[in-house]
Amino acid sequence: MEIRKVVGKVTPEERNEIQCLFERRNGLNELAKILTADNSELYEKLVKDMGETGRKFQQWWDEKAKQYGWESHPKGNWEINFQTCEITLIANEA
Repeated sequence: MEIRKVVGKVTPEERNEIQCLFERRNGLNELAKILTADNSELYEKLVKDMGETGRKFQQWWDEKAKQYGWESHPKGNWEINFQTCEITLIANEA
């Protein structure tokens, strides 16, 4: 059974930060699907950028969770509603 619970809210500025990282991460993932290792220089840049963006993305969530004291769950993750800036905890109770 899936549990969905609003556990907090961020400012519009904070939302913009994670939205930018979210869109960048998705764009890099799409690029990774079409780029081959044949172009090693571009491939290495992509891999490095994906790692850096992923780190910044996770760091944002970790910092905000600590700052706002969001409820968490061992089998859960947070999701942001970009329209409302609300943070929802999504967890699977099995």
